[in-house]
Amino acid sequence: MKEVVIAGYLRTAQSRSRPNDPARDWFCRMRADELVARLLPELIKRTGIDAAEIDDFLLGCATGVGEQWSYGGRLPLLLANLPATISAKSIDQQCGSAMAAIQIGYLEIAQDFADIVLVGGMEHMTRIPMGEPILDRGLIAPNLSLFLDPSYQHWDMMTTTNMGLTAEKLFAQTDFTREDLDRWGARSHQRAAQAEGFFAGEILPIQAEQADGTLMTVNKDQAVRTDVTLEGMAALKPVFKEDGVITAGNSSPLNAGATSMLLMSKETAHEKGIKPLATIRAIGFAGVDPTIMGTGPVPASQKALAKVGLRAADIDFWEINEAFSIVTLNCIRELGIDPERVNVMGGGTAIGHPLGATGVRLTGTLARILQAKGGRYGCANACVGGGQGVATIIEREAYDW
Repeated sequence: MKEVVIAGYLRTAQSRSRPNDPARDWFCRMRADELVARLLPELIKRTGIDAAEIDDFLLGCATGVGEQWSYGGRLPLLLANLPATISAKSIDQQCGSAMAAIQIGYLEIAQDFADIVLVGGMEHMTRIPMGEPILDRGLIAPNLSLFLDPSYQHWDMMTTTNMGLTAEKLFAQTDFTREDLDRWGARSHQRAAQAEGFFAGEILPIQAEQADGTLMTVNKDQAVRTDVTLEGMAALKPVFKEDGVITAGNSSPLNAGATSMLLMSKETAHEKGIKPLATIRAIGFAGVDPTIMGTGPVPASQKALAKVGLRAADIDFWEINEAFSIVTLNCIRELGIDPERVNVMGGGTAIGHPLGATGVRLTGTLARILQAKGGRYGCANACVGGGQGVATIIEREAYDW
């Protein structure tokens, strides 16, 4: 099998989505595919390749309906005016969609069916909101009331399809406290705020028209706050159940954003004199009880670690998606990870989680952390709606060219 490297990574900032108050979203006037189309040519330019050399484009999106229907991944390519010879695929693994795109691209190159693969992810949770609001806007989407069908009842679909309730159920099976969740959420904001300069190295500034018609340069993540305190977190009310613990402070916000990554064989990178960020060493994916989908990162990471004969302790840095703080804390405990190696620049609680884009953000940010801090191995993972987990292990590239 060929070795596969991450040759480049670029993303937009992640705005704060508010479906009921869209004017407050910095990307309210831009579609998700437009955001992707801004990234792709710039990433190709920065990497220094000829776009005609790209074999495939893999686009992750969790809610591929309405204006996020991408015609099998082709629309962002056409918007970006890239060669028609590049094939495309649209990939839906919910919160793991963009990481699934990385994994498929990795397999295509490793098995020598492709040499250069462009990967992207997108989600606009203001313009295409989650769940039933999609139906209210007349968009084409599955009717969630279908899950009332008796055939599904073995799985308690009313919990399965409400991510907040799955997080509440996971919390109830642990001995963590509400304060533990709030403390992790506050940590995420504090670290992300301190890392604004770091994230500037992976964000493409975009001129975005605002609701009032003015132009704004969007170059930082909108949801990150600098005034977060543990006391403020404790004052927030539960969102999903009256006696619950999951709040807006210890879970990810709704977001809009796009990500991009360029994968290629190490041989090709060497020939072109491209200095990669990292080499992909292993991938993992697993299914779990859908009503506690937050456990998914644990078996997915275990599978990836086993493939390369590593232990969790061998991983220098982790990016564990903070869809909910309880997911990250549970993964840390179950795998025996030092918390100081996890989400060192902050996580999704602060930075955000635009569903279909997050997997590339996690992996790309992790590769840059390995470079910045001199770590060798990193693991990015995420829980996935419907009861799944995805994980990718990378190694900092010690190129000698």
